[in-house]
Amino acid sequence: VQLQASGGGLVQPGGSLRLSCAASGSIFRLNIMGWYRQVPGKQRELVAQISSDGVTSYAGSVKGRFTISRDNAKNTGHLQMNSLKTEDTAVYYCNAVLTRVGALKMTTYWGQGTQVTVSS
Repeated sequence: VQLQASGGGLVQPGGSLRLSCAASGSIFRLNIMGWYRQVPGKQRELVAQISSDGVTSYAGSVKGRFTISRDNAKNTGHLQMNSLKTEDTAVYYCNAVLTRVGALKMTTYWGQGTQVTVSS
């Protein structure tokens, strides 16, 4: 199983970016998709996550500005980031908790990080 993240980049404060994460491989059920972010010297923090039935949760700092979504048929997830602030600058990682084909329990996978820089 692999997670491929894309969509990072440089944007001015107030701008928008859309991150995508595609899960591939022998996936039986993709339970939770999420996005975390990390800045140097700090712990990785949860930004947003979405369950298989569409229940979402957000960090307080991004609520109302970021929207997480997913396409269950394609095993993909997206994070729409609006009204970006300089403090949103970080490496963003996609995350999936899923059950592989033939497996009895769920496993957590991480995608490679994608840099998001908010700067004027």
